[in-house]
This record gives sequence, C-alpha cells and structure tokens, in this order.
Amino acid sequence: MKPSAPFRRVGQAGFTLIEIAIVLAVIGLILGAVSVGKDIQRNAEYSKAANKYLYQWKAGYDQYYQRTGVVLGDCQQAPTYMVNGAETTFAGNPACTRTGGQGVGLPENFANIGRRISQGQGFDANSVGAGDPQVAVQSLRDLMLRAGIRLAPGRGEGHEDRYLYTDSNGNASELQIAFQWNRPGTVSGAGNVMVIRGLTPDLARYFDQMIDGKPDAREGRFRIQNSASNTAGHLGNAPGDQWAANNTIARNGDIATGPGSETNAQVSGRSLDEDRVVLVTAHWSMEQ
Repeated sequence: MKPSAPFRRVGQAGFTLIEIAIVLAVIGLILGAVSVGKDIQRNAEYSKAANKYLYQWKAGYDQYYQRTGVVLGDCQQAPTYMVNGAETTFAGNPACTRTGGQGVGLPENFANIGRRISQGQGFDANSVGAGDPQVAVQSLRDLMLRAGIRLAPGRGEGHEDRYLYTDSNGNASELQIAFQWNRPGTVSGAGNVMVIRGLTPDLARYFDQMIDGKPDAREGRFRIQNSASNTAGHLGNAPGDQWAANNTIARNGDIATGPGSETNAQVSGRSLDEDRVVLVTAHWSMEQ
C-alpha cells in the first residue's frame, strides 16, 4: 500500500487588519505632508511677493519723496502734496505755474485731481471697479528713473510694475502697482495711496496682516477698493469686511471678472480647479 502524502497547511491569502491599518496610516501621513507642503510653498510665494515687489515699491515711493521733496508726480516749485499734482489745475491754470501770492486753498479746490499714475497702458477708469480713476499722462516708470530710483524686478525690464504669481487653484494671476490721490472721505483711504490690482483674497489677507496686523478689508492702512462705507452711528468701530470671504469666482454659474465680482463670489460660492480665483484691488495709504 502506497503511503499517503504528509498533510500540508495552506497559508491564508490577503492582509491582516494590522497591516491594512499601517498602510492607511502611511497614506494619511503622505497626504498630510503634501497638503502642508502646498501651504508652505504658497506662503513662501506670498512672502516673496511682499518682500521683492510690494515693499520695494513702497521703498521706491519713499525714496522719491526724499530725493525730490515732493510726492510722486507733484510740482517741485509749487507742490500740491497730491500724487500727480503736476497735472492738476488751479483757477484754470496749470498748478505748477501758479504765482506765489496766489491762494491755493485745500487740495480739493484743484481741478483734474486724482488721476492714477501707472506704467504703460495701466487700466482705464472703472475697468476693475467703480473707484478706478482716469490714467495720468505721467509714466510711473519714467518718474522713478528720472529720480535715480532702482525699480523692483517685477516681470522684467519695462514691466517692473507687474508681478506674476499663481492663485489658490494654481492658475496664473498678475499684480499691478499704481499710485493715486483719494479725496477726503474715501472709504479705502484718503490722501495718497498705492493701488495694488490683481490680489486674491488669500494674498490680500496676507498683505493686510503684514501691514497693519489685522486682515480687515475696511479698517487700517490696507483696505479693499470700493468697500461700502459704514455710516450707521451705532456701528462705529464695529468689525469690518472680509477680503471676499472665499476663493470662488462665479455668478449664476458664469465666471465673473468685472466690477463686483468679489461680492458675487461670496454669494454663488462656485470653486472649480479650472476657475481663476476672484481678484480684488486694494489701497495702501502712504505716509507722504
């Protein structure tokens, strides 16, 4: 009789619960690291935009005042203390040619005031928002170079006023710097201001936090353009506005890029990877 084969135990196929738990834990750590890495990369990009672009333009504005004795684009022989004051008029005559004995009054008494000094084409009145004034004849780049001021790198030679970055969805966005004088009572800040166009809400909050310590779109020295004024007496010093609250850019299912798009983003709430994040314009009040 042929002896029977020895009994063999067949090994169990698959993974144990402990092995599966370990794999899931490793996957969670990897995903968490990727998420943290994206945040670190975005913060690094925001810091670079602040240090190599925004603050360099602020330093350039201050240097212009120190070297010429007047604010950007003003008359040295008869200063108006307004950005682009050289293009203003008083009593029907150019502001720069008024006589010494002639009364000048307040800045609001001048005509042709508030024009925005930018570089190249700039952006026309009311193209980004209802608060966009006409573009000045004077060129931002030419004024700075005549004063011997080194410009921020920006996007390269001739495009120093612009800066390219990626929004929260990874799409390309562009900042642009300009300067203007705002009338008293302007909600975004009266007097001479730097205008920063093309900010995502995240980047605006980052700049706002660095400049005045609180990301409030209606308070401090860094404010959103065209924010509604808080006229109710009992709401004085009350919490202001958020910087467009979220990173969407949609209106009734359609992409909105015109004036008021930041408000529409708050209402509609669409946020798709292919959408460019809503962009806002901010005013930074200058000391001079």
